Amino acid sequence: MSGPLLEIRNVETYYGPVMAIRGVSLTVSEGEIVAVLGANGAGKTTLLKTACGALDCSKGQVIFDGHEIQCRDPDWVARQGISHVPEGREVFPLLSVTENLLMGAYCRKDRAAVLRDMDTVYDYFPVLRDIRGRLAAYLSGGQQQMLAIGRGFMSRPKLLLLDEPSLGLSPVLVSEIFEIIERLNREQNISILLVEQNANIALQVSSRGYVMEVGGMVMDDDSRKLLESEDIKEFYLGKKDEGVRGLRRWKKKKTWR
Repeated sequence: MSGPLLEIRNVETYYGPVMAIRGVSLTVSEGEIVAVLGANGAGKTTLLKTACGALDCSKGQVIFDGHEIQCRDPDWVARQGISHVPEGREVFPLLSVTENLLMGAYCRKDRAAVLRDMDTVYDYFPVLRDIRGRLAAYLSGGQQQMLAIGRGFMSRPKLLLLDEPSLGLSPVLVSEIFEIIERLNREQNISILLVEQNANIALQVSSRGYVMEVGGMVMDDDSRKLLESEDIKEFYLGKKDEGVRGLRRWKKKKTWR
């Protein structure tokens, strides 16, 4: 790994008058998988939307590949090498599998390479090859997630933003999806910023992790150390009934600082 590919520095983002994230900073280095953990409403999705230009930040900087990109149009950001795979898959339901993949490559002009990359997606997700003419609306949840990740790859990004790729999937499918995520990182040299509530698998595939709560960063460390943390085990890998109330009590103890 070399220097930071993505730097988010003290960013604040609002929905109208409501501050969604406050003073958030993180880095993703080239060739790295970084996980962001947190309960619902912690600001994880807002963070990704700010990074890809879907939301403008009010303060702070988003620096990608050495250049500031905050408050730029999402299509311009995508052309710089950031691809966002949103939560809930968000495929084009009335387009076929093949057409969805081609939509991921809309900004590319190298048609022969696009077709080769489509074959690469089918190699990673063989089931998509078998149903490539089917409308995305009629795919299973797992197939739609595969398609969404494949579409994200088709722009040939330097950085892939993944929002809850395990959401609503069976444990078997989650394992398959994350195996492909690791392969995309390792074989295609794509850096990945991964937002995920499944802390166990997110920390297993990533090198570093951040924890968000109520719009702010409250912890960051090597993923291995986070997996071994008793606090992480209690609030993310164990007593799930504690929920957000437990997290807030934990923060009051100031054990994260």
